[in-house]
Amino acid sequence: MATNDSVNILNSAYLAVEYIDSFLPDNPLQQPFKNAWNYMLDNYTKFQIATWGSLIVHEAAYFLLCVPGFVFQFIPYMQKYKIQPDKPETWEKQWKCFKTLLFNHFFIQLPLICGTYYFTEYFNIPYEWEEMPRWYVLLAQCFGCAVIEDAWHYFLHRLLHHKRIYKYIHKVHHEFVSPFGMQAEYAHPLETLILGTGFFIGIVIFCNHMVLLWAWVIFRLMETIDVHSGYDIPLNPLHLVPFYAGARFHDFHHMNFIGNYASTFTWWDRLFGTDSQFIAYKEKEKKQQLMTKKAN
Repeated sequence: MATNDSVNILNSAYLAVEYIDSFLPDNPLQQPFKNAWNYMLDNYTKFQIATWGSLIVHEAAYFLLCVPGFVFQFIPYMQKYKIQPDKPETWEKQWKCFKTLLFNHFFIQLPLICGTYYFTEYFNIPYEWEEMPRWYVLLAQCFGCAVIEDAWHYFLHRLLHHKRIYKYIHKVHHEFVSPFGMQAEYAHPLETLILGTGFFIGIVIFCNHMVLLWAWVIFRLMETIDVHSGYDIPLNPLHLVPFYAGARFHDFHHMNFIGNYASTFTWWDRLFGTDSQFIAYKEKEKKQQLMTKKAN
């Protein structure tokens, strides 16, 4: 009975979104995107699209999304949004991070990406434009992937902080007490595999088109680079996502090493009380700000 009610609610929600979508103006980018997609299908094999296409999407999205945070360090005005202003980025740290990233991307992640084609073939995942899900379905699927990945990340990340194994694996990622965007995937190869597994669980469950794989890659990179950016930028559109943790939440994890283990959302830390030190820190900050105002 409960299952039927849930199905009815989801169907009603789907119909409501479809109804609203019918009143929205046509997307001017849809036709160019359709032409580019069909051109890709006509000129490249599925193996090339799944393998090299996925690599290009990942590399382009990762480094393009890192550009704003990289540029911010040279703009004095943006320093008021830096969460740890007393710990600026250095060329030495950024170069070290970049070299490790290249190793992880091409020697750890690329072999995994090479399995994308075989995954899509095994599960008969379509590539055709006509089979592509609507934007709101894609958005819901990405959100579902994020919820699953967040749960995996919370428990495995918390395990990696165990005193018996921390220094062997996760300590690499914590070399930077004040994180910056490019450091999002700076990690021990084993951590890349362990925490990266959470990325694929949602894909196995939800994937019904090749485009979801790429959309989820971009969404996940956007989130992880944002929380590692070191900047709390106002009017950040990601703050519209319900229960989104954000840069301050994860920046505290790097600064404090304990608590705030989730990757995207705040509910697991709230449920298990692993955000208590963060809450106490925020309260202390508020009191200090009030005292400063009174003094002025």
